[in-house]
Amino acid sequence: MFFNSLAFAMFLPIVFFLYWFVFNKTKSTQNALLIVASYYFYSCWDWRFLFLLVFSTFLDYFTGIQIEKSNSEKGRKFWFWLSVLVNLGFLGIFKYYNFFAASFAEMFTSFGFNVSPMLLNVILPVGISFYTFHGLSYVIDIYYKRIKAEYNFVDYSLFVSYFPLLVAGPIERATHLLPELKEKREFNFEKAKEGVCQIVWGLVKKVVIADTCAVYANAIFDHYPSMNSFSLILGAVYFAFQIYGDFSGYSDIALGVSKLFGLELLRNFNYPYFSRDIAEFWRRWHISLSSWFRDYLYIPLGGSKGGLWMKIRNTFIIFIISGFWHGANWTYIVWGFINALYFLPLLLSNSNRNNMDSITLKWNFDSIRVLFSILTTFLLTCVAWVFFRAKTITDAFLYLKKIFTNGEFSAQYLDNERYNYELLLMIGLFVLVEWNNKTKVEPISGKRSMIKMALAIMAIIAFGTYSDYKEFIYFQF
Repeated sequence: MFFNSLAFAMFLPIVFFLYWFVFNKTKSTQNALLIVASYYFYSCWDWRFLFLLVFSTFLDYFTGIQIEKSNSEKGRKFWFWLSVLVNLGFLGIFKYYNFFAASFAEMFTSFGFNVSPMLLNVILPVGISFYTFHGLSYVIDIYYKRIKAEYNFVDYSLFVSYFPLLVAGPIERATHLLPELKEKREFNFEKAKEGVCQIVWGLVKKVVIADTCAVYANAIFDHYPSMNSFSLILGAVYFAFQIYGDFSGYSDIALGVSKLFGLELLRNFNYPYFSRDIAEFWRRWHISLSSWFRDYLYIPLGGSKGGLWMKIRNTFIIFIISGFWHGANWTYIVWGFINALYFLPLLLSNSNRNNMDSITLKWNFDSIRVLFSILTTFLLTCVAWVFFRAKTITDAFLYLKKIFTNGEFSAQYLDNERYNYELLLMIGLFVLVEWNNKTKVEPISGKRSMIKMALAIMAIIAFGTYSDYKEFIYFQF
């Protein structure tokens, strides 16, 4: 069930009505309804994987309690590692087994050994990377005594399976969401209004920007050998806006839907394409994942306390693992490695935390420098996105090579040259709207909100009718 589908447009009002008008007497009835709705939502993808979600929930609920009850450090470690290894084991089997089996087979073949690996014919359970990280953060926090174990199974189950964030994040923390789930929610009209505005803006990002860019980005990447330099540059730019509109659009919808039920989720995007360096970009892009790796991997590895070389080592580790988290392909690992390389000059110059303030332009020399930094960061990000999008590392290098060696910058572009310029104009307008709203969480709110809402809905209907591209990119992760 996609957020941008007719099925979800019917599902959400029904759950909303039941939540506030039938099951609103206690927080327990509210939570129970949301669990049923979440399990139904997840079963719409593939009901067989619902058992995996339930098992993962039982595992972390039980091991969390056992960690807290254990009187010895040995017992605490046993239950902790049981949860970690089983969680990562399921993730490894479903997501990475075929990758490792095929990679080892290729390696042995290169040495002259003929190896035929046994591959698994399984579908990747949607959202497994996200709900696995929900459970892992909960167990880790209990083990390090940051939180107490949750004994109410209904509350914990909802924390893991809450449908707005179940299949593509944001990656929530027990310290943030569980306290909200333990309180009865009261209807707040202003919060619900904000939620509707955020849902609509998320749909604009997805349907108008991402889906439109996807049509042309896919065509360019799939036929890059026949494309000239100008088209290849456009393909990289279109994919940059496709993945941003797609994923940040999903996050906006998730946050907006959650506000309808009186719950606040973690913000996941903060206008990342206006970043002045790569460090700022990663503070603004997929914030919940970046902060997860910082708190549960970077800091435990020693963080920045062990000197420059430890800082560099840990940075490369988290970026490479972050790339691998995104998918079982060498292209994602190279994408993570490239971002670590981008980060390296900032670490060496100790300037990775320079741009912590808000962005302002006063149209003086300093503003020109800021604008140049933003454009440079976006350009570097687009180069990295080529590896993220390409099917193989070879394709990515050939794609980039052709940009610089083809030398043709004419308007050769698929079958419809005219739409090329209309799409660029639409992206330019979108960037201006984003810039104007870069300090806001809900861009449609404020003055003339009803006019903005009407225009946004008209755009969604118009482009939704035109585009056949529906799936969210991050469902594959």
